[in-house]
Amino acid sequence: MKAQFPVVRMSSPMATPELDEELDVDVATSENLPWMCIVWDDPVNLMSYVSYVFQTVLGYDKKRANELMMQVHTEGKAAVSSGERDKIEADVKKLQIAGLWATMQQAG
Repeated sequence: MKAQFPVVRMSSPMATPELDEELDVDVATSENLPWMCIVWDDPVNLMSYVSYVFQTVLGYDKKRANELMMQVHTEGKAAVSSGERDKIEADVKKLQIAGLWATMQQAG
């Protein structure tokens, strides 16, 4: 989304401003911010199982799945996918069905 704001030029502090040109500025709106799927650490699932789920459900190779699993384990959470709301809702549901604690939030 673009918002247009006029550029104001003043010759002195007491002068009346004159509109010179319009300036285009990108404005971030909630509609165009990506969504993230967050997996949270839990006391139930083994690390090997979490890595396996990342591989089978999200399609990560073993190395990337292990990196994300370790981030969940050491930092308490990891963003495991991002994109449009519909895709992230589906990822969250699949991960929850697999027994992981997954939520979604909008980036920003």
